[in-house]
Amino acid sequence: MLYSLHEIQRSLLNAGSAWASIGAEFLSDERFPPASMGWGNKLASALEVFAHAAAPRGKPAFALRTISVDGTPHAVEETTVIHRPFGDLKRFAHAGLPKDAPRLLIVAPMSGHYATLLRGTLERMLEHCVVYITDWADAKLIPLEEGAFDLDDYIDYIIGFLEHIGPGAHMMAVCQPSVPALAATAIMNADKNPARPMTLTMMGGPIDTRESPTAVNDHAVAKPYVWFKHNSITRVPMNYPGAGRRVYPGFVQLASFMSMNLGSHMMSHYDMFNHLVVGDGESADATKVFYDEYRSVCDMTAEFYLQTVDVVFQRHALPKGELVHRGKPVDLGAITDTAILCIEGERDDISGIGQTKAALKCTPNLPDKLKQYLMAEEVGHYGIFNGSRWRNRIAPVVDAWIVSNNARGKGTKLTAVA
Repeated sequence: MLYSLHEIQRSLLNAGSAWASIGAEFLSDERFPPASMGWGNKLASALEVFAHAAAPRGKPAFALRTISVDGTPHAVEETTVIHRPFGDLKRFAHAGLPKDAPRLLIVAPMSGHYATLLRGTLERMLEHCVVYITDWADAKLIPLEEGAFDLDDYIDYIIGFLEHIGPGAHMMAVCQPSVPALAATAIMNADKNPARPMTLTMMGGPIDTRESPTAVNDHAVAKPYVWFKHNSITRVPMNYPGAGRRVYPGFVQLASFMSMNLGSHMMSHYDMFNHLVVGDGESADATKVFYDEYRSVCDMTAEFYLQTVDVVFQRHALPKGELVHRGKPVDLGAITDTAILCIEGERDDISGIGQTKAALKCTPNLPDKLKQYLMAEEVGHYGIFNGSRWRNRIAPVVDAWIVSNNARGKGTKLTAVA
């Protein structure tokens, strides 16, 4: 019922957006007298803001055509190297990279947004690395016959992707996937898998949400597991390929995140209105670009969402040594040669300070020289992996970490189980 009501609302808003866009264009036409009057310009700007806010959004494209490295532009090559029902593996490279450039797997969150939310992360790391990224699918588009997808499957996908990339690769997990990425690293270390990552960089991840709990963490523990099962899950309606699949809808996730900072989102749109009124189209477009990405959401499978709530936020299974994958305990003590870099933002209101750093305490058999921590001052959650602070202050640390351990890897033969 929830999804069906949303579809009705979405149809009405789509129509409203179209009419508002037509009205804004009409009122802005210099051949129409009100266009030269103050009230006409303000009304056109208001309609344009509404049209943008209510417009339908699909899956964005990465749209990385060229990249500039040291002032030299290079064409970007984007290919899908693995296609699987619940997510693809994409590869990005350019001719300016050396043949022995580090290979980096970026594990994108499966948390309501598409992998394109990490476009800025990918673009910056692509300057010096061949970058692979997990491109998770929208659950409402996956037919029921493809089966279920839970946290165990997520971990299996990561391991499979690393095995495809091959020995000596590096891995970066942004926010939510820090937990499955760390678990996959432990499993691969325990198995002496030759494709285990040389380094694992985790950024703003909920490894142990008992550290500095945020509003997101409080919400996850304020209600019992069964509440989420009965109140957050719905079935995909008949007009989608995944009809009948139980999902946690992306629109619910988006509403939850926007309500956390409703005041700032309202001010952003008010600022957009003011920019349009004074003719500052560049500033207005910058806000539009952000919200085009932010409002593009997808559904998660119910089993993955509920397992994450239970295992990560309520039982803290991984840091307590109680996480089980395919019937076997996940032992973080098995991590002995994957160098770990933990990055947190001082102003992160989603993953509190200490939640990601906890990974360094949970890996007792990893030498201290293979551990590093960075607390990015004056940086919020999204600033950890996007924007000027990411590009100028955080990414160089990641680059140096990868380079130093990439050199280590060339002199270290990764062994497999006999």
